[in-house]
Amino acid sequence: MSNENSMKKTKIITSTLFLLLLMIAVACKPKEKTDSLAIGTKDNHAKMMDILFTPPKVPIKKIGVLLYDGYNTLDAVGPYHTLSEIMGAKTYFVAKKRGLVKNMNGMQIKVDSSFADVKSLDILVIPGGAKETILLTQDTETLNWIKEIDKTTQYTASVCTGSWVLGATGLLKGKKVTSNWYRGEEMMKRYGATFQEQRYVKDGKYWTSAGVSAGIDMSLAMIDDLLGRKYTEAVMLDLEYDPKPPYNAGTPKKSDPMVAEMMKQMYDMLMLPLIEKTKPKN
Repeated sequence: MSNENSMKKTKIITSTLFLLLLMIAVACKPKEKTDSLAIGTKDNHAKMMDILFTPPKVPIKKIGVLLYDGYNTLDAVGPYHTLSEIMGAKTYFVAKKRGLVKNMNGMQIKVDSSFADVKSLDILVIPGGAKETILLTQDTETLNWIKEIDKTTQYTASVCTGSWVLGATGLLKGKKVTSNWYRGEEMMKRYGATFQEQRYVKDGKYWTSAGVSAGIDMSLAMIDDLLGRKYTEAVMLDLEYDPKPPYNAGTPKKSDPMVAEMMKQMYDMLMLPLIEKTKPKN
């Protein structure tokens, strides 16, 4: 074989090996992560603005959270914080009179809006509490204000035992509702409503949630109803709302039976005498 032929053969083999190695390298190369902000920037920006400025299915401009001495902090503050993420809406606390209002542990919040100041709302949220909440079911001024505001709302909502107050107005009669697990069915029956053991329940424009932390879930569901999934996911991400409790508990059925009975007896000691005292006379 001549040197020339030998060199040609060597070149062919070398080229073939190079091409094979190149094909293997391309096939095995890890795919680079696509930077969504680097590709189609203008298009992505427009899509982001569409999410951020999603128009609600009904106009929401004013959101009021009722406060009264003895309210449960998270009942009020959870929905207040969550619903304040609705773009273009003003969220504020309302009380019978302006001034300092104490939660059940004595923490004070200065409320700048009174019943006299607030004549209409798009969303009203009524938080729960304990003994003071039961007394509020007998407060004619508060009940009348709720009924008047309800004439203008797109959503009227309650958290925990706040449904007892909303129920006392008569607005929940014939509605499917939920409430705090403690004597929830008994109390809702008192007001002509049908209790459902759910995290939150929507019946028409009325939204009710189970106890305390459930008000956040209800508020997110309200945002979803108004603005859709992407906007709701944005709110959840802003809150970093991804709960992971240490135990699968938190309801009577999920809790240790001894724990559930203990808590019921504790609540009975605190609240049952007043519940019986305020029971409507047939």
